Amino acid sequence: MSIEEYFSTGPPWERPIFETVIEHLESIGPVHVEPVSVGIFLKRAQSFAQLRPMTKWVALSFSLPRRVSHRLMTRKPMEYSGKYFHVINVRDSSDVDEQIRNWLTEAYLNAPAD
Repeated sequence: MSIEEYFSTGPPWERPIFETVIEHLESIGPVHVEPVSVGIFLKRAQSFAQLRPMTKWVALSFSLPRRVSHRLMTRKPMEYSGKYFHVINVRDSSDVDEQIRNWLTEAYLNAPAD
C-alpha cells in the first residue's frame, strides 16, 4: 500500500502528526516508511517507531534502552529484551515537542542501520 492510499481512509488528524514526525526523522537520516493496515511502521534495518491511529489520537510508539516519562504517556513503559517500549498519545502535531523529538532521534540512532 502506498502512503497516499493509506491516508485516503484515515482520520484527518493522522497525516499532520505523521508529517511532523517524518520531517524530524528525515533530518537525521533515511527512514523507510511502511504503511500497513494498522498504522505506519518507521524503519531503518528494522522498525524503531510506529504510528497507529486510535479513536481520538495517534499512538506513537518507540523503544529506548531506558525508561522515560511524558505527560502524554498513559501506559507504563513495558520492558522487552532489555529495551523499554513507550507509547505516547498524540492528538495534534504540536504535541510532538522537543522532548519527544529527542526520544525519536535516540530510537532512530539505536536502531540497526543495516
